[in-house]
Amino acid sequence: MSSYNLDVFFRPRNVTVIGASAREGSIGNAIVRNLLAGKFKDKLTLVNPKGGQIDGHDVLSSLEELEGKPDLAVVAVAAQSVVDVIETLGKKGCRGAIIITTESSGADRSIAKHVAQIAAGYGMRVVGPNCVGILAPRTGLNASFCHLPGLQGDLAMISQSGAIVTSVVDWATRKQIGFSGVVSLGEKSDVDFGDLMDHFAMDPFTRAILLYVESIQDARKFMSSARAAARAKPVVVMKSGRHTEGVSATAWRNNRLPSEDAVYQAAFDRAGLLRVHDLDEFFDAVETLTHVRKLRGANLTIICNGTGLTALAADDLVDQAGSLTELDDAVIAQLDAVLPTKWSRSNPINILGTAGPDAYRQSLEILMEDRNSHAILIMHCPTALNDPVAMAQAVIDLLAERKKNGKRRLPVFTCWLGGGDKVWTMFEEADIPHYATPADAMRGYSYVIKYMQAQDQLMRMPPAFDDSKPDLEVARKVIGGALARGEERLTAVEVSALLEAYDLPIAAAIPAANAQEAQQLSIPLIARHGAVVVKIDSPDVRYKSDIGGVVLNLVTPEAVGEATTAVMDRARAAYPDGRIHGVTLHPMIRRPHAVELTAGMHVDAIFGPVMVFGRGGTAVEVIRDKALELPPLDMLTAKRMIGKTRVSRRLAGYRDTPPCDREQLASILVKLSRMVADLPQITALDLNPLLADSNGYVITDASVHVAPSSIGIHPHKRFAVKPYPKEWEQVNKLKDGRSALIRPMRPEDESLFPDFFDHVTDDDLRLRFFTAARSINHAFIARLTQIDYARSMAFIALDQETGDMLGSVRLMGDADHNRGEYAVMVRSDLKGLGLGWKLMKLILLYAEKDGFNQVEGEVLRTNRTMREMCEALGFKTRMDPDDPDLVHMVFDVPNISDKINALK
Repeated sequence: MSSYNLDVFFRPRNVTVIGASAREGSIGNAIVRNLLAGKFKDKLTLVNPKGGQIDGHDVLSSLEELEGKPDLAVVAVAAQSVVDVIETLGKKGCRGAIIITTESSGADRSIAKHVAQIAAGYGMRVVGPNCVGILAPRTGLNASFCHLPGLQGDLAMISQSGAIVTSVVDWATRKQIGFSGVVSLGEKSDVDFGDLMDHFAMDPFTRAILLYVESIQDARKFMSSARAAARAKPVVVMKSGRHTEGVSATAWRNNRLPSEDAVYQAAFDRAGLLRVHDLDEFFDAVETLTHVRKLRGANLTIICNGTGLTALAADDLVDQAGSLTELDDAVIAQLDAVLPTKWSRSNPINILGTAGPDAYRQSLEILMEDRNSHAILIMHCPTALNDPVAMAQAVIDLLAERKKNGKRRLPVFTCWLGGGDKVWTMFEEADIPHYATPADAMRGYSYVIKYMQAQDQLMRMPPAFDDSKPDLEVARKVIGGALARGEERLTAVEVSALLEAYDLPIAAAIPAANAQEAQQLSIPLIARHGAVVVKIDSPDVRYKSDIGGVVLNLVTPEAVGEATTAVMDRARAAYPDGRIHGVTLHPMIRRPHAVELTAGMHVDAIFGPVMVFGRGGTAVEVIRDKALELPPLDMLTAKRMIGKTRVSRRLAGYRDTPPCDREQLASILVKLSRMVADLPQITALDLNPLLADSNGYVITDASVHVAPSSIGIHPHKRFAVKPYPKEWEQVNKLKDGRSALIRPMRPEDESLFPDFFDHVTDDDLRLRFFTAARSINHAFIARLTQIDYARSMAFIALDQETGDMLGSVRLMGDADHNRGEYAVMVRSDLKGLGLGWKLMKLILLYAEKDGFNQVEGEVLRTNRTMREMCEALGFKTRMDPDDPDLVHMVFDVPNISDKINALK
């Protein structure tokens, strides 16, 4: 993360334009005119080798003539001059540069990398090259060649495409929608999505963040920033390249192997982002989230004056997986009293074409008090019997009255098919979302629901962690043996051993070198299982079934011998130079009603390991029913992954077929995810078929590809979402003799906190949270337990015998991963046992290991115990100048191991 100095792009002290031009129609001229039209006319310096003046402003002929320190520079010079300009700006102490210059060819692409290296050496931030620029309407800055300055508002726009920036700003200006900031990223040589999401997530003037993405470079940085931002405010993302043609259109700009779109979708889902697919959806999402962010539920009530529109709206609602409010008898009776006798008497509420403003007003007044409804869509189709403007005014007036009088006011969406721009302006000024068609309205409504669901996913507590311990020694030995032979793929026997080490239900494989050996080895298998399967054993045959390399249902040893000979002959014919080791024997699994599934992992070029689940069998690539998730998986993400597939409906059971155990299936996926985290040498994993029925699951075929790991002792570096760091688990003895397991915090630890807080006094709560209030709810604890290990850490101490929570310590990192704020808490009845010391030492050691430079915290002046402990550990203390009750404590992390060892 690197959010330092980003304020320079939105609140610069001064602006320098290098490449300023008086020539009409040039980029340099457009940038100058935009800056002069804003609030930086008196803080603007222009540079061009020709010198002269532009609109009365003197133009320097060289950067060397510049006196003082430039704060923000806009660079619009030829590509070959950019590097020298950035070097000069760095020497002069410039904090930020926007490089408008376009890199024209492959040779020029080295400029971006060179510029980034130079800028980093001076602590200067760079946006671009090849960008439109930046707009910050709040401060009157238009450092771009956008045709409009944008209106002041609370939306932030971050786009990889300049064309999208100008289009969105144009649309928003017409709709009177404003921005806190608009950034065209271009080539992302330095500042990228992650940096800006961190910035806008903490910006009090930003209410929602909009992204246009073509590609991601640093997946972990993006995911960490996106997850943090999505917890704070809505993040809407539009991603191009859903199909091959779209990828090709942006490949020249991104210059790297693209990810499958489904992987991006999995990443957006995991981060809690709301994805849209085109500009219409983008604008609809903005329209909705500008006015409405949260509902109490998903029940929608629809009011309209025409049957056709209500029918379309109801269909569209079902398409968006929404639900209609069920009108109870009391509400129907109230509506009977104000509506014509032939009104629909159900939801959608058709108040008929003769209805006037009073019908809308009175029915809306009644429905506002309906506790079963969570939102209302009001639609109007024009007729000669009514005035659409008067209808709209009736709705606006009622909502304004209820707000003024403090009455309940449900979120309202509108769809007016008459009245033109005047009605649209009326709703806009009244802060009511409005749409052109019922489909648009339903889509807009669905964005709020999807945003709420995404927030719920981010905050949900997963079921208990599976503490079964895999046999890592066996697993590593299996993979090490294959790599020592130079193999890239495990044999069937090795696959069986690996999966068994993780307690996965694999049908065991027995190797046989020839027909005679296969015949002999099959005797006990047939006696136990009734029949045997023979499969070719060759590292060069990937799809065994394609060459007749699998023979099923062999019930005699003689048949096994004959099948072995036939299978090996077919393999030699298909692969004359292939390595044929023989065959493997497997028990014949007879499950006539079983569903064939597939599960596995592949490594994406950008996001690293990606877990896959779906319909299996030989037609897996034709059916293409699969779901993807980024590991690590917990039981919640595994179940969500299962639920995304069509085959999940078959797992639920139908007719005389009983359901399958989804808990067990989710557990299999979680174990696979753990295997991928433990063993970085695994490059691909495919279980197909994984048979499922009411009796359980069994893997009848699997393949595992391996390669020497290039990430050494840090196997988690290849993950876009940093997995649980198991290596930090440890057991400590306390002074009273009890054993405490100290390990990284996990989301499912939420269930331990209520009992823990019952053992914490009000005084200790005040010392830790600066308040003794016990308003400790799910959302509060979820934020304590759902740790992004990529930027923060929390350790929890548990009694090894009882499992009770004894204490915790946490380090909340800043976006730059430079400083972290610590907090520690121990149960009030366990003070004096040395647990606080152990937790503090551990978090400081972690800070050093993870690359933090400083650890700091705020402590109440009356918290003498904490102050004494921190001072003994080497913290520097100073009183807070703004609050005499607070003490600021700072620890310099480098060489912390030596400091802690000196305390032992």
